[in-house]
Amino acid sequence: MTPQEFRDWPTKRITLLAMSGVGKTTLAAKLPKDTWFHYSGDYRIGTRYLDEAILDNIKKRAMEVPFLRELLRSDSIYIGSNITVENLAPISTFLGKLGDPARDGLSLAEFKRRQALHRQAEIAAMLDVPDFIRKADEIYGYRNFVNDAGGSVCELDSPEVIDSLAAETVILYIKATPEQEQTLIERARKHPKPLYYREAFLDEKLAQFMAMKGLASSDKVTPDEFVAWVFPELFRSRLPRYQAIADGHGYTVSADEAAQVRDEAGFVELVATAMARTPH
Repeated sequence: MTPQEFRDWPTKRITLLAMSGVGKTTLAAKLPKDTWFHYSGDYRIGTRYLDEAILDNIKKRAMEVPFLRELLRSDSIYIGSNITVENLAPISTFLGKLGDPARDGLSLAEFKRRQALHRQAEIAAMLDVPDFIRKADEIYGYRNFVNDAGGSVCELDSPEVIDSLAAETVILYIKATPEQEQTLIERARKHPKPLYYREAFLDEKLAQFMAMKGLASSDKVTPDEFVAWVFPELFRSRLPRYQAIADGHGYTVSADEAAQVRDEAGFVELVATAMARTPH
């Protein structure tokens, strides 16, 4: 597809790829909601593939409170999650943090179990994209489609996912600026959030952290301290993975370029410009 062919493409389909916080969702929100179907990979994960696991985790915690336990056991109350594209906190709560149980940390076995469930869910959510493209058109009448992929798509090591997205959509990688990198690292330091890690990466970095701290067991790890320490390592490990996907299957724009987009026309030109300088 040439840049002009993209401009003329009557049913544009785009996958946005970037680290969380770089601007994928902000960019997607600038597209007209009456002609663009906004598919959120994280929303699909939380509402379809991890919904039961998320609720089970919440119920388990609620059962630790005597007042709530009796109400739940008597079916006097029910618990539900209110996941939205803008509020994905229930997914983060389920993922949790590794470490000291006295500080709400998870055991290594439980943490890895939840990480594996998230990986399976993210793969499934991305493989759902072709079907949602069809449904968005046939059921709802949306001509165009934007896939706001999760920041950990590059971590899945699933060629099937990338091949499927490349076959059905134009993949656009939004590359963080050095300033954004520092902002995200500082944000993670101040407000550590649960994240997905490749198992090999987790094993390597956890061993380094424990050796640095002189810890004999992962149950002695301070959860927030580990998350804050490992985030810069995670960020930098993802950059070549994003770039490899873009180089092999898509196109790259800087976050500064993406931030200049004001409307649909600007978005189309952003993609066309990326195509023109990176022909495949």
